[in-house]
Amino acid sequence: MVAFVPSFVCFFLFGVGVARDRRRVSNAVLLGLSLVFAALALILHVASEQAQLGRDLVIVLLTLAGVGVVTLAWFLIANGITMVRKEGRSPANLLSLGAGIALVALLVLLITALVLHTHTLLVVAATAVALAGYVAFLFLCFLVYGSLYGRLRIRRRVDYVVVLGSGLIGGTTVPPLLAARLDRARKEHARLSRKGRRTLLLTSGGQGPDEKLPEAHAMADYLVAQGFPADLIEREDRSTTTDENLKFSKALMERANPEYRCVIVTNNYHVFRAAVTARRTGVRGHVIGAPTAAYFWPSAMIREFVALMVAYRRTNATLFLLVVLSGLFIWWLGWPSPGAVT
Repeated sequence: MVAFVPSFVCFFLFGVGVARDRRRVSNAVLLGLSLVFAALALILHVASEQAQLGRDLVIVLLTLAGVGVVTLAWFLIANGITMVRKEGRSPANLLSLGAGIALVALLVLLITALVLHTHTLLVVAATAVALAGYVAFLFLCFLVYGSLYGRLRIRRRVDYVVVLGSGLIGGTTVPPLLAARLDRARKEHARLSRKGRRTLLLTSGGQGPDEKLPEAHAMADYLVAQGFPADLIEREDRSTTTDENLKFSKALMERANPEYRCVIVTNNYHVFRAAVTARRTGVRGHVIGAPTAAYFWPSAMIREFVALMVAYRRTNATLFLLVVLSGLFIWWLGWPSPGAVT
């Protein structure tokens, strides 16, 4: 049971973190660590009881990991091609294609290193695998905890339902992605209104250089056209980013009610990053998501993950540097020697 202690400690800290604030990135990491430590402890337990079964289990897991990486690379490349066909060749739409190609390149590097058996190539491959493993671990933490966060029910009183804006079609028309947010906001508003409170719906979005009116106004017009009462809509029409959406909306809500509580509505792929941003900007509210087209989701999730990595760039850059320096140190020591690997 001693082997399971790290897992129990991480899970306990995870529970404390969730109780304090669900919107912490550390919650996702602690949950991921607790699962990793539990899996390692289970493998060690099985190996100590039945050595052969433990070895077989490791082989099975490594095989599944290899098959999983190949399958994932194929899926990402196929999805990337679909994204380019349907959404164009913008950098954001190329993310899943780029991730798939990167996985293929990693596999080629690893296989080449094992075949050629040279010291430098082995160290480079091992360092690349370590960096990829770090990124993969964080991405899985992001996926798992983000999915859990998006399913948590909001039970506190709510004064505002805030809808985050996105681009308009032709500079005036609400696109399907934004319409899904607005439809989810209407449903959430109806649910909250049944509790007897007068909840306002706040549309948030400024005017881009290619738009003929602020997104907040187009969003409000869409809601009114759907039968939503115009007197229950407020507009924040200056923001151009998620960070500004939340900062400017917070200012409006605080002026009207310093003790406000809110629900923030975006698309499902954006929920966790919006929640982290809400926490960092001091907004008192949690985030819920609207559905997104299946083909759009992978690239969108990768984009959100990259944005979170950038938000915590100092921590990630430090850990990346440590891995690279470790690889250089191992290379300098001359380990592993080509003859030591079979």
